[in-house]
Amino acid sequence: MLDSFLFAKHLEEDEHVAVIVHKHWLIGLKFLFWPTLSFLLSWATLFLVFGQNIIFYIVALWSMSSIVWWLRYFFDYYLDAWIITNMGIIDLEWHGWFHRQSTRVLYSDIQGVSYEINGVLGTMLRYGVINVEKISTGSVFSLTHVSRPRSVEAVILKNMEAYLHSKNLKDAKHVQELLAGLVAGQMQMGGTPPGKKK
Repeated sequence: MLDSFLFAKHLEEDEHVAVIVHKHWLIGLKFLFWPTLSFLLSWATLFLVFGQNIIFYIVALWSMSSIVWWLRYFFDYYLDAWIITNMGIIDLEWHGWFHRQSTRVLYSDIQGVSYEINGVLGTMLRYGVINVEKISTGSVFSLTHVSRPRSVEAVILKNMEAYLHSKNLKDAKHVQELLAGLVAGQMQMGGTPPGKKK
């Protein structure tokens, strides 16, 4: 529900989502720890100073600031994602309340996909880095701390194969229609198809 609300605006009409890839949930918890602690401390202080007006308002302001802080880090975690669709990969980056970035890479522009798992923690928790190399520029874009990067790589490759197969079929059908039109035009003009002698 939240995914369809937040990510649907990045999709084309005939595009379908295969999977949305986020960073590992422990990374989100790491960033949310301090805002959550601040919010809980503000509420504990609020209960302690309930009858004192000025302190009550200061603590209430602290509490609201903690909520905004928490939301900012939650969106920074949740909206930094890859949307893997039937047509390509959409790389979303959320840099703050008023700065978002989206990059679309079609499967026909991808040269290679790889993943890397480093360290003891990455091996134990099964998270790593997914790298996608573009054909046109040779540049690599990455998503770090991805949970189960091998399965994400498999999803990308499966969708890429299906996309390229359907694109080849469409291209072959288009060439066939062009040739059929050319032959029909030659036949109507009373000529012979190109390449044949009378």
